[in-house]
Amino acid sequence: MTGTGARRCLGPTNRSRFSLFVLAVLFGCAAPLKVCLVSASAEYKSHESLAALQKHLEANYAVQCTRAFGDDKGSTLPGLEALDTADVMVLFTRRVTLDEAPLARVKRFCAAGKGVVGIRTASHGIQNWLEIDAELFGGSYKGHYGKDEPAQVVPEEKAKAHPVLAGVRPFGTPGKLYKNPALAADATLLLTGIATGKQEPVAWVREREGGRVFYTSLGVPEDFTDADFLRLMANAVFWTARREPAAR
Repeated sequence: MTGTGARRCLGPTNRSRFSLFVLAVLFGCAAPLKVCLVSASAEYKSHESLAALQKHLEANYAVQCTRAFGDDKGSTLPGLEALDTADVMVLFTRRVTLDEAPLARVKRFCAAGKGVVGIRTASHGIQNWLEIDAELFGGSYKGHYGKDEPAQVVPEEKAKAHPVLAGVRPFGTPGKLYKNPALAADATLLLTGIATGKQEPVAWVREREGGRVFYTSLGVPEDFTDADFLRLMANAVFWTARREPAAR
């Protein structure tokens, strides 16, 4: 970079401020994290929720989002080609049936060691790849409890120091809990949801084939208005990308 663009990015470049110059080059001008938001879960208003997440990420962090928004139980995800240059995929779909080419694109991304963040119905997000739950996310989705009821979301004691939980306080969710009776052996449980007479794992991470994966069974619309949930999601996006959260 030269000329006025370099001066704006790097600031003063005289010798007495050489250290500042180097830091600006290394960090201040780093490319934004590219996040592809993949949405098709009308039951939980995923379009609106991921739009809210995009607004939060782009307003507070060095993040650039693209969208691949389709229909619940549909067959297309327009904009999915953005995966080819994305660092992280945020998947919030419900039982879409993809043709061979887009399904291969998703699988190729997941096998490339890039970051994957799954939200709620992502565990059964692709009807012709239901194995995504166990193979990628490390979950064991067995349906959900019958009605919405408030639950408290609390961190696992052993995971409190995990980067995805940095700055995340216990919070509440009004949505019904998903049943996941057994997580993969290499999954690290981060959060548990506790409601009357029941508790379930609601967020965990794992590393698979060189890539990092985060999944949460939370994600009702109200969750996306909660500051701690949004902090959790931002942390997860950066953790799966192996980058420190970069504030704007």
